[in-house]
Amino acid sequence: MGKFAILQHDEQVRLNPDNLESLYADLGHAGAEAIVCRAMEELALRLADLARLHDAGHLARLARVARSMVAISEQVGLASFARVSGDVALCAQTGDPVALAATLRRLERIGDRSLTAIWDLKDPGG
Repeated sequence: MGKFAILQHDEQVRLNPDNLESLYADLGHAGAEAIVCRAMEELALRLADLARLHDAGHLARLARVARSMVAISEQVGLASFARVSGDVALCAQTGDPVALAATLRRLERIGDRSLTAIWDLKDPGG
């Protein structure tokens, strides 16, 4: 019997602090915090929606939700999250079930880390 390799997925999350700095500069502390909190809530909800849509086979809706996540994550500087959300949308549009499943799992991993990492950044406006 052959040996199995266990792959460790330890991808670094890329953040763009310039986007956050712009939010804080434009909206002040309270306004920027409100935008960041709302964005994180929306991304978490939409991430859960993706799994549900995938299970139900609604690929067109899944692609639309993933595309909407690109804009939200870019607004608050979640570069990796935005890139992989775009990859998920593309895979859903092409109808490749293996690629879609893989990119969805990758987005879940990056999403969890990204939503946590955004809080680790210090208030760029303060």
